[in-house]
Amino acid sequence: MTVRATDILKAIQKLNPAEKHRLREYLIDALTASSSTGTALQEISERKHKEGYRCPDCESEHIVRFGKYSTIVDGEEVKKQRYRCKACRMTFTDLTNTALYRTRHLHRWMKFIECMIEGYSLRKSAQLIGGVTHVTLFYWRHKLLSALKQMDSSHFQGIVEMDETYFLYSEKGKRKIADRKSRKRGGSAKKRGISNEQVCVLVARDRDKITFSQTLGMGRLTKEQLDKAIGHKLSSENVLCTDAWRAFKTYAFDNGMAIYQFKSDGKIRTKGLYHIQNVNNYHRRLKGWIQRFNGVATKYLNNYLTWFQVLESIHHQRNEMTMKDMMVKGNLFPSVETYDTLRLSTFKI
Repeated sequence: MTVRATDILKAIQKLNPAEKHRLREYLIDALTASSSTGTALQEISERKHKEGYRCPDCESEHIVRFGKYSTIVDGEEVKKQRYRCKACRMTFTDLTNTALYRTRHLHRWMKFIECMIEGYSLRKSAQLIGGVTHVTLFYWRHKLLSALKQMDSSHFQGIVEMDETYFLYSEKGKRKIADRKSRKRGGSAKKRGISNEQVCVLVARDRDKITFSQTLGMGRLTKEQLDKAIGHKLSSENVLCTDAWRAFKTYAFDNGMAIYQFKSDGKIRTKGLYHIQNVNNYHRRLKGWIQRFNGVATKYLNNYLTWFQVLESIHHQRNEMTMKDMMVKGNLFPSVETYDTLRLSTFKI
């Protein structure tokens, strides 16, 4: 059955004002997402190859054009360039080893990015996007986050607030858990306080909002973990503001750094310019945001920390610029994750 444009226009005229408004919003979102996809793909190509073409397999710079391939961009079939390495004979495209590699739904990615900025669940995102399952979106989510995780933040300047927070170790999604009963919606620890049931997450921020967040291991933070995770971003010119945990003080002493420490009782919260209120507020926002997922598997926790860090950097704003920027940055770094590597991965201490 062929539907003519005049029939569609007549049907639109019969809609009530609320229905017309919803249709208008849908068309604006759909057209904006489509136009942004094409420009994002072009920007990915330009930024990946700004210093010349390089083989993703052997790193050779002896690259030649090798025909075209067809893909759907903005609802139309588009011919894209394929390349071949003269050294190893491998063929590749602008999207090889990226989050977008081999995706069959390029035109749906911008709507997916929008859902990620809103922090929607996989099932809700699948309903809003249409034509794709929540299982596929799980794969998309972690491919994108594993790439974004490779973005290296700048070195810290001046005063650096640093504090650890803890999440209950979780094996959410695992069918058979050997040493304990499964928990419902996150559950609670068997032991009170900080124990080896808790995953230590270090967050550090300077006054320019340069942020570092990463899981360090189980239980209390150690000086060695601190040095390995963040030592390369600090120098003796930084002034540390931390809680009273001894690992921070030992690290500062060993590296010739000034340090101001604040006890958790909250009686003394500031010492002039020095405090840890920024990092503590970051902890509060992070934990409030992550609650919507009803528990996060610990092996994926670093990805969620990256996700929240990106959202904070764009102030949780959803617009054409932030969506395109997130899509471009998420495809400038190699991502070779597959559904199986994600599903079978384990938390590395």
